[in-house]
Amino acid sequence: MAEVGPGKYDDECTQARMSTGADAVILLIVGGNRGHGFSVQCVNEDLQNFLPMLLRDVALSIEEAATQGTAANDND
Repeated sequence: MAEVGPGKYDDECTQARMSTGADAVILLIVGGNRGHGFSVQCVNEDLQNFLPMLLRDVALSIEEAATQGTAANDND
């Protein structure tokens, strides 16, 4: 089960959320100075419930881009 509460990259996630004024942030770290990890912050439960669908869409976009030999992006 995923950890609930502050994780090892929570401070960076908070910084990203605050500096962008975002309602939600998903921070995924691969090979960071504290190892792999992720942090998720949402301002409300509705957004938290929406995130799994969003992550599935992002994963499909990355997979599609990889098979086409192009870079995935956030232009949607």
